[in-house]
Amino acid sequence: MAEMSIASPAFEEGGPIPEKYGYSFDNVNPPLAFYDLPEGTESLALIMDDPDAMEPAGKVWDHWVVWNIKPTEGIPEDWDVADAVEGENDYGEMGYGGPQPPDKQHTYIFRLYALDTRLDLPAGSGKEELEEATKGHVLAKARMTGTFKPS
Repeated sequence: MAEMSIASPAFEEGGPIPEKYGYSFDNVNPPLAFYDLPEGTESLALIMDDPDAMEPAGKVWDHWVVWNIKPTEGIPEDWDVADAVEGENDYGEMGYGGPQPPDKQHTYIFRLYALDTRLDLPAGSGKEELEEATKGHVLAKARMTGTFKPS
């Protein structure tokens, strides 16, 4: 599988995600940069989730599920996803839902997928449907993490 990477100019790998990206603050997505997309990439998919929510919420909490992102060098802060498709997050909302850990510092994972196709998946689909739709189409994967703690 090809090598690609994802980073954010707003925070370092494994470092704290600035408060403004939190659900109770500005609740806007952080800027993300994508590097070394493989040849043949037709679209990108992105998942942001919180595996540390398993204890307080009883599940991995999905914060952002978006697909059919044009192959690009990244997305800006507070991105207008007009050219992509968003799914439902675990707040029961469409689009980005920022970090809001109820108990302690949590680690959030951003997963980027380079796909050899655009997905025929309806808006509002969840993470499971997206992961199923990407099977057999992933050219490369990348991930980054950030932390957020209650204020």
